[in-house]
Amino acid sequence: MAKVQISKGKFTHLQACADDKGVIAAAAMDQRGSLKKSIEKARGQAISYQALTDFKSMVTRVLTRHASAILMDPEYGLPALAERAPGTGVLLAYEKTGYDAAVKGRLPDLLPEWSARRLIEAGADAIKILLYFNPFDDEHINTVKLAFIERVGAECAALDRPFFLEPLAYDDRYPELSLEFAHLKPKYVTALTEEFSKPRYGVDILKVEIPINIAYLKGSRANTSGEAAYDRQAALDIFRTAAAAAKKPFIYLSAGVDDDVFRENLELAAEAGVPFCGVLCGRATWKDGIPVFAKGGPEALEAWLLDRGVQNIEALNKTLAKGAQAWYDTYGGLENIEVVG
Repeated sequence: MAKVQISKGKFTHLQACADDKGVIAAAAMDQRGSLKKSIEKARGQAISYQALTDFKSMVTRVLTRHASAILMDPEYGLPALAERAPGTGVLLAYEKTGYDAAVKGRLPDLLPEWSARRLIEAGADAIKILLYFNPFDDEHINTVKLAFIERVGAECAALDRPFFLEPLAYDDRYPELSLEFAHLKPKYVTALTEEFSKPRYGVDILKVEIPINIAYLKGSRANTSGEAAYDRQAALDIFRTAAAAAKKPFIYLSAGVDDDVFRENLELAAEAGVPFCGVLCGRATWKDGIPVFAKGGPEALEAWLLDRGVQNIEALNKTLAKGAQAWYDTYGGLENIEVVG
């Protein structure tokens, strides 16, 4: 394999987001509107900016002792960064949360008061963008999205910082948790993985979905309905096909499933032998702490995190130890990378 050149800034800050084995074992805490609604539902009343920040701070204080990096938003989460464990890398979200449902295409937008430069000045080792993407959508809609990602990629390249892209597959004809979409998901995830691996987008790490919905895997622990879209062999083949489309290091996102379901997914990925290089895991680790916080406040949440939250993330880390590889192994290992600049 020919030597791969990576700029000094990107290399240094990718390493800052990985553990000592090169695996990206990152916690996600950039939820905004959805988290606020969940806490308010559990509490039965509106919450303040400070309450949301308190939740993020407590999760950061406890869980970053067991994570290589933390993904945060700059709107509510900057004070939480002061609570992170020493040596924890920082990813900051650049996109607005959600999308305008009144406009076709789930079009992305950036936080208007932020730029990649400002996020770096706020402490970011890396910039993250979430993008809803249907590879088979209207050409104009996808052209808008692809140009959007090209601009962000160019901005990160100019500042010599890593760009983490989280493309989420969807099809407006079907709910994302439906059996119909479970049949489509492998094709969609594979196609978007191939697309955003292209150099023109400047993506350094792809944060991809599990390419199946394990709730529809025949015989899986997560399948409680009895309906199936794939058997085990088909699922293993899907993992391999989607991974083969990646020409960049990729990590898996938890997508809000329960922690045991996410681990079952990762066990399947390990069985398939796919070269994933870590995770960005949020709600799977800490979402059950939401009602605890809503009723008991930060102290109750801290006690829950030190118990159940730590158990969740340590179990996840054990699963990673069995299946994940270093991000730089995608390029043939550290000895095959030439750091330039």
